[in-house]
Formats: sequence, structure tokens, C-alpha cells
Amino acid sequence: MLIFIIEQVYYVKLLFILIFYKYYLMKKKFKVLIFTDLDGSLLHRETFKFNEIKDYLNKLLSKGIIIVTNTSKTEKEILEFNNELGSSLPYISENGALIKGLDFLNSNLPKELILSREKDSLIKIFEKSVPVNLQNKCKWLSKMDKKKQSLIFGLKHEKLNRALDRKYTIPFVFEGNKSEKNELFKIVKNKGLALQEGGRVINLTDKVNKAKALQVFVRFFKKNNKRVKTIAVGDNYNDLDMLKKSDYPCLVFNDNFRLDKIPINNLITTNKPSPQGWADVIKMALAKMNEN
Repeated sequence: MLIFIIEQVYYVKLLFILIFYKYYLMKKKFKVLIFTDLDGSLLHRETFKFNEIKDYLNKLLSKGIIIVTNTSKTEKEILEFNNELGSSLPYISENGALIKGLDFLNSNLPKELILSREKDSLIKIFEKSVPVNLQNKCKWLSKMDKKKQSLIFGLKHEKLNRALDRKYTIPFVFEGNKSEKNELFKIVKNKGLALQEGGRVINLTDKVNKAKALQVFVRFFKKNNKRVKTIAVGDNYNDLDMLKKSDYPCLVFNDNFRLDKIPINNLITTNKPSPQGWADVIKMALAKMNEN
């Protein structure tokens, strides 16, 4: 009788262990999405290379981690990056204007999602709404000669052509003072458009951004994957909204930033620039994720 009771207690304990272990695994089982800016975040700020972390990127992909480029770059530039990496990554281009590649992750998801009006519509609104004196301080890259375009973008030849092949955004350099820039931003916002300021240029865009596109991407992705953890990586002011919408916001070193001025409490940072800085913050984010 005593042996029978002992056996019963043992099996009850074993059952509880199995239930706990199953619950623990279910709790831990989730898909990881990394939304990343490219220039200055994953790519070297000057050379635009990422050779030193290419193996690490492929290692992440082999583990089932999904990398989504979320950048101001054009489709052609992103496809060039995908080709260099050797993988067909889903992507968000032109500051949240276009999402492509959800169907890479699940054939039931859309091939593309267009979140923006085309640039011809945007420039018409801009020209009707913005006073001429401010318009004159906006130097559109499309109207510059190749030498100036190359100097601003840091690109030449075919790479420059790919950077200028835009459908939804219009890059320019503003030559006014801070007060005039603030006035321009306010006017554009009131007309339902936006100005996205990056490290090299300002882009006239529709009322879209990287953060909104991230949220749309995740909403569609969750139709087939309920448990999702998101990491977002950036290096500039136009990335901060995207970082705030992620579970694990990461900032790669940029000497234009003062960290005490960035209102993100759980921000993961590194003192290394891209591309090594990208790998560092991702490793820290994944370690934090495994602790929770």
C-alpha cells in the first residue's frame, strides 16, 4: 500500500512538472521581428558596407529571426542590399510609404501594402500651401546636378540613380534658419503631409513614417503568428518613433545624439558605430528577451 502511494505521488509530481514545462515552452515560443534602419544603423555611415556582420545576419536568419529593413531608402536600394546579403528580406521603403515581402513569410499575406500617395500629389499640395519665400529655401535634389547630388548622398553612378528613383518621397536640403524650418514643418503638417529629417536630407512625405509602417506590418504578421516580439534599430531622430513602438528599442552610436534628451526609458545603446554597433545592440536585446 505504501509503495502504491509513493508511486502515485511520484506520478502526480511528474505530471505537474510536465504541465509546467509545457506552459514554460509555450510562454517562451514567439517569433522575433527585427525592424532596422540601414544607413548608419546596419550599414557603415560612410562606406555603406556591412561585411563584418554579414555572417551574424545570416546566423540570425538561420534561427528563424525575421529581419525587416525599415528605411528611407528606395526599393532598388533595398533590393541591392538583399542581393548583397543573399536573402530576400521583407522591407519597408521610403520612410514607411511601402511595405513589401509579407508574402515571403506567409503566402496568405499581401505581396505589398502602399501607405502613401505618390510624390506628384505631394508636391502639388506643397506648392499650393507653402509660401514662396519658404519654397525658395528648399533645394530639391532632383533639380541639382549630378555632382551636388553625389556630394549630398555620398553615392555615385548607379548607386546614386537608385537612391534618386523615388515614388513616394521627395528629398531636399533646407537653406533657411531654424525658425523658418519650424514654420515649414508646421505648415506641411497642417496640410496632412510630413517632413522626415535624416542624416543627409529632409524628405517630403505623406502622413506616414517608420513607426506606422512597423505597426501595420506587425498587425498583418499577427494574423498567422499571435506571439511576436519586436526589436527596432536606428541611429537618428527619424528612427525614434519606430523605436518607441517596439518591445526592445535599440540605438546605434551617433555623435549627434545626447542620450539624456531621448525619452525612451528601456533604450538599448552602444558606444560603437555601425555596423558592429548593430550587432552589439541586437545581442543585448536578444539577451534581455531571453531573461523575460
